[in-house]
Amino acid sequence: MISTSPARLGGHILVDQLAAQGVKHVFCVPGESYLAVLDGLHDANIDVTVCRQEGGAAMMADAHGKLTGEPGVVMVTRGPGASNALAGVHIAKQDSTPLILFVGQIERGMREREAFQEMDYRAVFGTQAKWVTEIDQVERIPEIISRAFHVATSGRPGPVVIALPEDMLTETAQVPDAPRYEVVETDPAPGQLTELARLLASAKAPVAIVGGTRWNAQAAAQFAEFAKRHDLPVGVSFRRQMLFPADHPSFIGDVGLGINPALLERIKSADLVLLVGGRLSEVPSQAYTLLDIPVPRQKLVHVHPDSGELNRVYRANLAINTSPIAFCAALAQFPAPVGRPAWADGTAAMRASYLKWSDPAPIRTPGKLQLGQVMQHLETVLPPDAIMTNGAGNYATWLHRFHRFTRYATQLAPTSGSMGYGLPAAVGAKRVMPGRTVVCFAGDGCFMMHGQEFATAVQYGLPIIVLLIDNGMYGTIRMHQERHYPGRVSATGLQNPDFVAYAQAFGGHGERVETTEQFAPALERALASGKPAILHCLIDPEVISPSTTLEKIRAAALKG
Repeated sequence: MISTSPARLGGHILVDQLAAQGVKHVFCVPGESYLAVLDGLHDANIDVTVCRQEGGAAMMADAHGKLTGEPGVVMVTRGPGASNALAGVHIAKQDSTPLILFVGQIERGMREREAFQEMDYRAVFGTQAKWVTEIDQVERIPEIISRAFHVATSGRPGPVVIALPEDMLTETAQVPDAPRYEVVETDPAPGQLTELARLLASAKAPVAIVGGTRWNAQAAAQFAEFAKRHDLPVGVSFRRQMLFPADHPSFIGDVGLGINPALLERIKSADLVLLVGGRLSEVPSQAYTLLDIPVPRQKLVHVHPDSGELNRVYRANLAINTSPIAFCAALAQFPAPVGRPAWADGTAAMRASYLKWSDPAPIRTPGKLQLGQVMQHLETVLPPDAIMTNGAGNYATWLHRFHRFTRYATQLAPTSGSMGYGLPAAVGAKRVMPGRTVVCFAGDGCFMMHGQEFATAVQYGLPIIVLLIDNGMYGTIRMHQERHYPGRVSATGLQNPDFVAYAQAFGGHGERVETTEQFAPALERALASGKPAILHCLIDPEVISPSTTLEKIRAAALKG
C-alpha cells in the first residue's frame, strides 16, 4: 500500500499512533534518548504527566490500565530509567494489567559495545512482559504499535516493552497510521453453559470466586444479578474487591491474606467452585492449599480469557476460554433456578459471617489512635465511588477487611504485593479521573519508596488524600521476624521524617493525627484544602493487625 500521508519524523509517527489507538494519557520521566517523541507530544492531544521516578511513572500507568481496561502508557529513558520502571512492569505482569512501556535506546550502530546506558531489553524484560521488541525501522512503527496494543489487551492482559533506538526516532518515513485496536473476544459455547447449568443444579454447596481482569462495570453488574437469582455465595480474589458489591446479599468476603476462617472452611467444603477471571495463584489459594493440584477435590469450573491459563495448575471439570465480560453477558441466557436452591441457607449464614468479620466496631487495639474507628468514619463520609489505593504492608489489612467496596473501578492495589504502589496509583487515578475522590493508604515504609510522587500530585493540582499509617517499622517483616526469630529484631526499625513538614514543603496540606478524636476534623480540613494532603497517623507499634499484637506473636513463638 502506497501512503499519501506526508513524511514524518519517527518520534512524531509514534505519537500519531498513540493518538490513533485512543491514548489520552502518557506518564513519563523524560530522557534525551527519546527527545523526538517528546517533541511529537508537544502538539498532540495527549495529556503528559511528568513523574519524579520511573517506577512511579510505571505504577501510574498500571493504575490507568486497571481503572479503564485500556493500556496505560509509560515512557522512560534507557539503562537506569528502564531498570527503575521494572517494578511497575512486574506489577502489571502479576496483576494482568494492560501496559505499554516505551524505553529510549542507544543508536543502532553502537549496539553490543556496552555503550552509555546500554541494555539488552529483551533479556532484561523477557520474563516479565508478554512481548519485548525493538523498532529498528521507522517504517514499521505503525505495525509494531498496533500489535503492542493487541498483545497487551488480548487473552490475559499484561505489559509490553518497546525499545526505541534514538537514531531511528529522528529518521523520516511516509507511512499510513494503523487503525485503532479491538480486543480479541471469544464467547462461551452453548454446550459449556448447558454443562455449567447441570453442574450447578447438581451441587449442594457451590461457591463462586471472581478475580482477574477483562471486567467492566456492566459485567460486574451482570454477575451480581446472576448471583442474586441463584442465591450463589460469591467471594472475591485477593485485592479484587471492586469486582463484586459488598452490600450484595450473596457477598461473603475476600479470599486473600488474613481470610475469614469461616470463609476458608466454606470453600474447602464446597462441592463446586466457579472461578471467574482469576488464576487462584499463591495468595488467594492460601499457598496452593485451597484446591488440590492438579485435580481439585471440589468440582471446578474455570472461566478465563487465556487458554494458556486453563488447566495450567488446576484441572477443571469445565474450562471456558472466554473473558469475564463475554461470560457475564452470556449469563443473561442462563436458565433460572427452579425453587429455592439447597444452598440458600448456607449463603445467608456466610453473609452473616462476613458482616460480622468486616465490622470494625468491636475492634480495640493498643494506643490512642484506633484504626477501627478511623475505618468506621471513612465509611460514613466517603462517596461510594471513591477510589482507594494502597501498596503493601500490614496496614492494608484495615482497608481490605473493613472497607466495603460497592462500585467497579474503585480499587487500586497490587496483587504482587509491591511496596510503594499506593501513592503513584493515587496520582495516576486522580489524573485520569479528576472528578473522583481518591484516598491512598500507605505505611511509613511503603510511602517512602515513592513519596517523591507527592510532588507530581502538587504539580498537577491533584487533591489526593494520603493516610500515612506510621508505626516506625517495616511492620509485615517485623511480624514474620517475631514469629520465626522472636525477640531478635534486625533491620526492620525506621526513623521517619516529619511527614507534615514533608507535605507542606512540597506545597501540599499536612496534619499530624495522634488520637482517634483528631482524625475526623483533620480529614475534613484535608478534603476542604483542595490540595494533595498527608494525614500523618501515628499508631502504637504493637498494632500489627486487627486481631493480634507483636507481643502476642512473640509470646506464642517463644512458647511454641
